Amino acid sequence: MAETFKIRKGDEVVVNTGKDKGRKGSVLNVNRKDRRVLVQGVNMVKRHTRPTQGSAGGIIEKEASVALSNVSIVDPKTGEASRVGYKTLDDGRKVRFAKKSGEVIDL
Repeated sequence: MAETFKIRKGDEVVVNTGKDKGRKGSVLNVNRKDRRVLVQGVNMVKRHTRPTQGSAGGIIEKEASVALSNVSIVDPKTGEASRVGYKTLDDGRKVRFAKKSGEVIDL
């Protein structure tokens, strides 16, 4: 059975621990198997790449993944880190909401 993740691609998150603590960014990718997320502009690493026919080589900087447990969703109302809960709306849809303010995250 597939596990439901409370953080999805496109969500605005804040990093809780590590060298980038407090930094905010958008989720680019969620790796469900390894329970890791790729956050735009967070956990930047340098990679030495060999030149190929399609691209020039050199040292490029790109994002490395962050453990899912080290990020929290940004509350749409307050802009702070919040936990995520689920609730069912009157029309029967199951939606995520920020527990800090009660604001619905996805409509």
